[in-house]
Amino acid sequence: MAHASLAALGVLVVLLLQASTGTVARSSSAVSASKVFGMPAVMSLNGFERGEDGGPPAECDGKYHSDDDMLAALSTEWYQGGIRCFRTIRITRADNGQSVLATVVDECDTAHGCKNNIVDTSRAVWAALGLDTNVGEVAVTWSDS
Repeated sequence: MAHASLAALGVLVVLLLQASTGTVARSSSAVSASKVFGMPAVMSLNGFERGEDGGPPAECDGKYHSDDDMLAALSTEWYQGGIRCFRTIRITRADNGQSVLATVVDECDTAHGCKNNIVDTSRAVWAALGLDTNVGEVAVTWSDS
C-alpha cells in the first residue's frame, strides 16, 4: 500500500511540474483557445458590409462593418465561440512574409460550408498585403498578436 501511495504521489509531482512548465498535452480545443503563432491557413475575401457575400451581421457584435477596415473572420474552431472577438491577429503571406494586423469580428461557420482552415478578410487586408482580390484564396499564416 505504501508503494502505491508513493507512486501516486510521484505521478502527481510530475503532472504538477509539467503544468508549471507548460508541457502538459492539451486537447485540440484547449490548444485553439491558447495563444496561436504561425497557424497555416487559407485567406479568402469576405464582405463585411450589408448586402455582401459575408451574409448576416458579424457574430461578435451583431453589426455590419466597413470593408475599408482591417477585419477578419476565423473558422469555427479558431473563433472558439467568440473568444477572439475584437482581438488583433497578425496575418502573414506565406509567399513573401509580408504581414498586417486585423481585428477579428466574425466567425466563418464550418457548419455552414466554411472550411476549417479559413481566415476570411476584408478588402482592406488584401490591399495592405498588395494582393488582387480576384486571386480568390492565398496561403497565409495567422498569429494572435
